[in-house]
Amino acid sequence: MKVIRKVSEMQQLALQFKKRDKKIGFVPTMGFLHEGHQSLMQSAREESDIVVVSVFVNPLQFGPNEDFERYPRDEQRDIDTAEKNLVDVLFIPELTEMYPSEQSVSLNVSKRSNVLCGRTREGHFEGVVTVLSKLFNITLPDKVYFGMKDAQQIAVVDSLVNDLNFPIEIVPVATVRENDGLAKSSRNIYLTELERKEAKNVYQALQIGLELVIDGEKNPDIIVKEVEDFIVQNTHGTIDYVELLSYPELIQVAAINERVILAVAVQFEHARLIDNIVFDDKGLISKRI
Repeated sequence: MKVIRKVSEMQQLALQFKKRDKKIGFVPTMGFLHEGHQSLMQSAREESDIVVVSVFVNPLQFGPNEDFERYPRDEQRDIDTAEKNLVDVLFIPELTEMYPSEQSVSLNVSKRSNVLCGRTREGHFEGVVTVLSKLFNITLPDKVYFGMKDAQQIAVVDSLVNDLNFPIEIVPVATVRENDGLAKSSRNIYLTELERKEAKNVYQALQIGLELVIDGEKNPDIIVKEVEDFIVQNTHGTIDYVELLSYPELIQVAAINERVILAVAVQFEHARLIDNIVFDDKGLISKRI
């Protein structure tokens, strides 16, 4: 496995792969790699000639009161994890490599971003699409792999790829969970012992909402209220949102008669947990964009 830190070196290597007709599978991450990331790497390994993983904690997607400085980092662990998962190239650029000077061009996200996490994280998705545009141009991937835990991000990136004509296929990968259902996340280490016990109920609340749809409920308000009540009664966390929207368009629906996302965000003392389920009007789980 090659570890590359320079943008120019990564770009040149990607161009060489292209000239040899090698298909590049790319997994963009912010590091502190866990089982969820490994699932993305494994999917990329199965479908690609070359697997490239990036590790870069992108400051543009953190708000002024968010945890950029506290975001967990462990470079050697990331290197070991990538190597164990048969990654070909690990791209670990410094901040000054990715942003060598003040940017004169900025990207604006006008749709799919003012709901869910985007409602309270001003500028977050502008930061996401900016860094991904740069990474796409640096690594030149054929396929890019994202976990469905960040389903809103996938919806936004879907717009980015389509609107800017990136020749890239987005591949959603099912959320990897702990045995009790909690979605794997680098931020889970910030949960206290009590919060960790309660955190499983976030996913359980989503399951309750899904069961209502399977049983024939079509009213989004009723489903959202049941999910909210379960979270309030079974955790000490504060609900940031519970929303049921069309997917990937992320707009309000009057009734469930299309593919939708049921998504939650719960703020514990030092960790904000997000989770979701994407399903159709029969309650069948969706595995695509």
